[in-house]
Amino acid sequence: MTDNELKRSVLTVTAFASFLTPFMGSAVNLALPSIGEEFSLNAVTLNWIISSYMLTTSMLLLPAGRLGDILGRRKIFTAGLVIFTLSMILLTFTPGIRWLIGIRILQGIGGALMFGTNMAILTSVFPPGERGRAMGINVTAVYVGLASGPFLGGLLTRYLGWRSIFAFLVPMGIISLILIRAKMKQEWADARGERFDWAGALIYGLSMAALMYGFSKLPSLPGWIITGTGLLLMPLFVLREKKAFHPLFDMTLLSKNRVFAFSSLAALIHYAATSAIGFFLSLFLQYIKDLGPRDAGFVLMSWPLTMALISPAAGKLSDSHNPGVLASIGMAVTSVGLIILCFLTEETPVALIVAVLIIMGAGFSLFSSPNSNAIMSSVEKRQLGNASGMLGTMRNVGQTLSMAIALMLLALYMGQEKINPDNYPQLMNSMKSGFVVFSVLCFAGIFASLARNKSLRK
Repeated sequence: MTDNELKRSVLTVTAFASFLTPFMGSAVNLALPSIGEEFSLNAVTLNWIISSYMLTTSMLLLPAGRLGDILGRRKIFTAGLVIFTLSMILLTFTPGIRWLIGIRILQGIGGALMFGTNMAILTSVFPPGERGRAMGINVTAVYVGLASGPFLGGLLTRYLGWRSIFAFLVPMGIISLILIRAKMKQEWADARGERFDWAGALIYGLSMAALMYGFSKLPSLPGWIITGTGLLLMPLFVLREKKAFHPLFDMTLLSKNRVFAFSSLAALIHYAATSAIGFFLSLFLQYIKDLGPRDAGFVLMSWPLTMALISPAAGKLSDSHNPGVLASIGMAVTSVGLIILCFLTEETPVALIVAVLIIMGAGFSLFSSPNSNAIMSSVEKRQLGNASGMLGTMRNVGQTLSMAIALMLLALYMGQEKINPDNYPQLMNSMKSGFVVFSVLCFAGIFASLARNKSLRK
């Protein structure tokens, strides 16, 4: 097999994996009412259909990346794809909610194995001059999944039932597995022979589970207690990793690698500042502007569609220009969009919302691919799994933190009341306060992004 054939095969398979989870996540969100009706579920149980997957991936992303470094990234990625595809087959025939949540946990294991290694595989295959473009295409797949999930998921749920969402993706998983077996014969295991830190993985998993679950329960007292437990376990994990001969995570990446440390911090801040925007604007469009779910979905699609169009060019640009500078510009553009949203009122036209979403989509594109390029290009080959796992972890934690901020503000302004015309002013105040918080976060993130070393190790 030629080098170009290998690159095309790797890019195809990893792009599919990057499409899979956001498509399924956005499609399943749309199908939750249908699932709830079939199994007679309350809102708390419905939430576990989403949370069970998120908790599992957050616990396992970093260990999965490390396992890829030791055992082989192709092997771990393939195992993840097998588990993910199998779970989709099982979800198509699931008989009840306990089975559904259990299989979603299994799917989270598969997702972690794939996303803990996919960026590491891309970095192993594509040299510095081509890496940014490959990551840009990979990021494009993510946002194609986000953009198409509500539309295709809605059609499948309406005409074929919610189970068809999972059945729809099974052939893609099987084709990808065939492609891996036929075309991806090379293995990448730059830390082969090193021991896996099981104790560190256990402490890390418990800490991430407590943080993610605690975030989702804020601002309740149990939420604070569980989050605090997760925070207390983090220093224990750091101490363990400093003493371990073969640590789960190499702490020198944070203490001595300025590019990696500040790029990871910038990713965390950027996801924390942006992930709940779609949630807030969905409420604004449907309650305040009285749009139906379909029309609101079309408005919100302008963001991921913009990212899908711009991300390949942004990634390619990071091959020839400093990715840290590009990412900082992207975060600044995102900040502009957030600042505009701070002045949102009941009279704000929908056309302006679309314009702001396009601005933010452009900013996110300029940030995401170059920042990923900066992170993956700043580490040695034996640490690529660590870097890939950290990148996924920052995304998950940032998304959860963003939603926690949004839900805390809604609880602060509206309590436990259902949304109705009488409390629309409180709803508007909670959203505007959220946009102020997110603007401050994103503006601070510009400086975290600029603080990285200008000289990236390739």
